[in-house]
Amino acid sequence: MKIQHTFLMLALVSIAVACTNRTVTRVSPDQQIDLSGRWNDTDSKLVADEMINDVLNRPWREDFSRANGRKPVVIVGMIQNKTSEYIEPETFIKDVEREFINSGMVRIVQNAVFREKLREERADQGEFASPETQSKWGRELGADFMMFGVITAVTDSYKNEKVVNYKVNLELANLETNEKVWIGDKEIKKFIKN
Repeated sequence: MKIQHTFLMLALVSIAVACTNRTVTRVSPDQQIDLSGRWNDTDSKLVADEMINDVLNRPWREDFSRANGRKPVVIVGMIQNKTSEYIEPETFIKDVEREFINSGMVRIVQNAVFREKLREERADQGEFASPETQSKWGRELGADFMMFGVITAVTDSYKNEKVVNYKVNLELANLETNEKVWIGDKEIKKFIKN
């Protein structure tokens, strides 16, 4: 019994000591911190910024605006993670949408999942909201173009060193004609030494 009591006390002391060594410091969200070498928030923002800058400065946008007298409407579709790491594509998609919207050069519409939620809300308003404040049916903005793509990674390692090369491939297609109007890619290479 005394051995069990001693073991329990040692375990509790070990846990208490381990917990007291951890510190947490608030840092700016703009600060680049790369602890693991894996894809992170900095990579997502960097790639989104550079790729949207590229896609917006290609001929498709001006050609469309000149032919139609308005800004193109874009929907950001599926961007698949084909790496062996856990990468949340939704975070990258939101970075892409933010860059598109903040450019002021295109209009962005919701993807299928969120459109369905908006339709559910509109249906609820039709039943529960006063007629003056109800959102109307049949006024959704249709997309002219859809962006989609993949995130891949190739890893090369030897002993305690490795290089990870992330590549993001995005495409923009005309929804009416299926024509690809832009293809872009961005690579990030990381050297990691343990």
